[in-house]
Amino acid sequence: MLRYDVKVGRPREHNETTRTALRLAAERLVAEGGPGAFSVRAVAAEVGTTTRAVYSLFGSKEGLLIDALAESAFEFLADNIAALDPTRDPVADLVAVGVPVFRSLVVDHPALYRIAFQRVVPGFRAGPEVTAARTRAFAGLLSRVEPLREAGLLGRKSVQQAAVEFNAMLEGLANAELRGAVLPNLPAGNEEEAWRNALTTVIAGFSATSTAWPDDR
Repeated sequence: MLRYDVKVGRPREHNETTRTALRLAAERLVAEGGPGAFSVRAVAAEVGTTTRAVYSLFGSKEGLLIDALAESAFEFLADNIAALDPTRDPVADLVAVGVPVFRSLVVDHPALYRIAFQRVVPGFRAGPEVTAARTRAFAGLLSRVEPLREAGLLGRKSVQQAAVEFNAMLEGLANAELRGAVLPNLPAGNEEEAWRNALTTVIAGFSATSTAWPDDR
């Protein structure tokens, strides 16, 4: 359950407190009703400010709905990957990118995941801030794959190739879990274990693959 206790009223100056409150309100509206539940008026009313605040801080409806929320998703990943303490086990360290970090985004902030990865908002186009946050998040993933290369666990794969394949599994698991009871693809109550098993299997397969992408040779 998303919570936010910031009530900004009608401030003369729209600051970071207002920005944060609007982003959280927008996320909650999308989480509960999908993108169709979002409007500038609804998110402003949710926080207790004016529609002018939204336009002043985000430029447009899309600036809040797409750019700010997608950026939040990638910032969440980048910050939480950076906060992971590395160990002497590079396999466990990479699995940790998936569980708890990536899965936490999916489970705790499904609206952010759907906007950033599933592109559920029509006409999604990543702005420079979103692109920068996405690049930082992927750089964090690369930093966790690099120790596998140093340990000789990537076979002929490059760090880039392994990271792309690992990310593909992350998104596949996320999509499977978000289907929920409609099309359950993960064992109920054992979703986290299923994530760990699948990610460990992908990592084990890196060294078993004998081919590399042509551009990585």
